[in-house]
Amino acid sequence: MNSSELKGNWNEQKGKLKQKFATLTDNDLLFAEGKKEEMLGRLQIKLGKSKEELHKIITDL
Repeated sequence: MNSSELKGNWNEQKGKLKQKFATLTDNDLLFAEGKKEEMLGRLQIKLGKSKEELHKIITDL
């Protein structure tokens, strides 16, 4: 998953993630240019998942 793939349909993926994980907020899913790793770090902490698990979850949406 690269930044352009993530950015391209992020609003759709963000909605699906919020449905799947009700504890996520818009701030948790804020994707700013150049801040992908920071966002993934927030998700890792909040969901207790590894980076690889997060990539798989997002890719499978």
